Amino acid sequence: MRIVQKFGGTSVANVERIQAVALRVKGEVDEGHQVVVAVSAMAGVTNQLIEYCSAVSPLHDAREHDVVVSTGEQITSGLLAMALQGLGIQARSWQGWQLPIRTDGVHGKARIRDIDTQELEKRLESGEVAVIPGFQGLGDDNRITTLGRGGTDTTAVALAAALHADRCDIYTDVEGVYTTDPRIVPSARKLDKITYEEMLEMASLGARVLQTRSVELAMNHRVPLQVLSSFSNASGTLVCDEDEIVEKEIVSGIAYSMDEAKVTLVKVEDRPGIAASIFGPLADANINVDMIVQNVSEDGSTDVTFTVGRVDVGRAKEAVQNDDSISFESVITDDAVVKVSVIGVGMRSHVGVAKTMFEALAEKGINIQVISTSEIKVSVLISEEYTELALRSLHTAFDLDGE
Repeated sequence: MRIVQKFGGTSVANVERIQAVALRVKGEVDEGHQVVVAVSAMAGVTNQLIEYCSAVSPLHDAREHDVVVSTGEQITSGLLAMALQGLGIQARSWQGWQLPIRTDGVHGKARIRDIDTQELEKRLESGEVAVIPGFQGLGDDNRITTLGRGGTDTTAVALAAALHADRCDIYTDVEGVYTTDPRIVPSARKLDKITYEEMLEMASLGARVLQTRSVELAMNHRVPLQVLSSFSNASGTLVCDEDEIVEKEIVSGIAYSMDEAKVTLVKVEDRPGIAASIFGPLADANINVDMIVQNVSEDGSTDVTFTVGRVDVGRAKEAVQNDDSISFESVITDDAVVKVSVIGVGMRSHVGVAKTMFEALAEKGINIQVISTSEIKVSVLISEEYTELALRSLHTAFDLDGE
């Protein structure tokens, strides 16, 4: 088998943990597998490098910023290659530019375009383990690029797709994907399997086990993903096609996102084209809008409410206030909100999920501010003070509590 393994920052946080990772890799090699390892920077290192950049130049050159912050993964890859060699394993580190991993030129959040695997495949066939730093690539101008937070997940899945790997194992500090955050809901259960679509929704809606783009890549290329713990030998969670799951739950999990802010434009003129006038300037400012609701009044005006990321709320307010084509009475913002979502492919063939969700929240006196839906999810925006109560109530209402 050909396996790609990814180890996150907590898994390689110090020399002792890097040596433990080397033993896990050795276990796969001893089984006769070809192994590629993608590694993150040691825990806390990337944040320190970002602080260095900010201290030297608050308005830094994004290209030089990528040069600096990509070095954390380079250090880890070299250390792990050395640890493997110390165990008698033939291994070497490869930097993103050495393969190369080609990306676009959007520094700080580049997207992978292509990976040249020709030399890498030769080395794998000879029994050599490849240790590759995640998060980094090479742009069109031959400058180092980085893929954004969680980019090592994306690197690992992209490598697995390019190499036609049999499996991609994502090692982290949890034992798999849970029905919800076990730190908030102690009765949360670990899922044996979850579909790509459900995992994509969970990742995009706040679950931080896997990076959203990595799940999208895995789904598009049908890469079997397995989420495992670096600190135990427990079985993990397999992310796979819907057809591989025999009995599908109506609701598989409940996610939440604290990274939300609500913006309301009060008394907007109700006329054709007003929505384009509002959301056009936001798009021009590269502000992602999530949930939207419109309330029309009898006087011919309307209130328009939408959500953006908390870091963007100030820019969003400025964008709409500075656009003369939008007429409104006032702008109200609120960042003390949380988005809670129930997710499950079983919703396609079952009715009543929204009803159960709304009734469970109503019984606890939790007011719903905004609602959005898709084929396999229902999301609501509520006051953040009710986060724990909402998660526990919904987890019970959908029979997700463990034994």
